Amino acid sequence: MPERREPEVEPLDEAVDHVRGPADAQVVLEYGDYECPYSRRAYREIQRVEQELGGNLRFAFRHFPLTEIHPHAFAAARAAEAAARQGRYWDMHEVLYRRQKALDAADLRENASELGLELARFDADFEGEAVLERISRDIRSGIASGEVTGTPTLFLDGALHRGGYDAAALLSALARVREPTVKR
Repeated sequence: MPERREPEVEPLDEAVDHVRGPADAQVVLEYGDYECPYSRRAYREIQRVEQELGGNLRFAFRHFPLTEIHPHAFAAARAAEAAARQGRYWDMHEVLYRRQKALDAADLRENASELGLELARFDADFEGEAVLERISRDIRSGIASGEVTGTPTLFLDGALHRGGYDAAALLSALARVREPTVKR
C-alpha cells in the first residue's frame, strides 16, 4: 500500500477557498502576494502547468500579503475579495497580476470598473469586515502551517513544495507526488 504523506497545510475548504479546476485533480495551492514579482511569476508558471495538463489541475490561491515590503499588497487582496463577493475573483486576480505596478486605491477601483463590478458594492465590500476576515483567515492558515514565511509558498496535494516553481519543476514534482511510494 502506498505511504500517504500527511498534509502540512489546512485542507481546502470549497466554501471558502478560491479554487478552480476539477475536484479530482492534483492540487497546487499558492500562498501569494499581489505585489510580489515572484508570486506573479509562480502564478504564470502555474497557468502554464494548467495548460500543459489540459486543465486537469486544481489550483487554489490564499492571500499572504507581505505588507512590510509590499505596501499595496493588502489593498490588492481586499480588491480581490471585494470582487469575489460579486463572483469575479479570478478575473480580478488576473488583472492584479497583469497590472502589478498599478495597485493604489484609484487603480484598484478602476480595475473594478473595467470588470463591470457594481462600484458602490465594491467600495463597501472593500472596506467591510467580511473581506478583512477572509484575508486574515488565509494569513492565519499560512502561519499555522509553520511553513509559510514568504511568497510564493506552494503546496502540492497538501505537502510543502521545496523545489523551483517554473512549469517544468512543478510538472516533475506533481508526477512524483502521484507516484506510489514503494516500501522495501
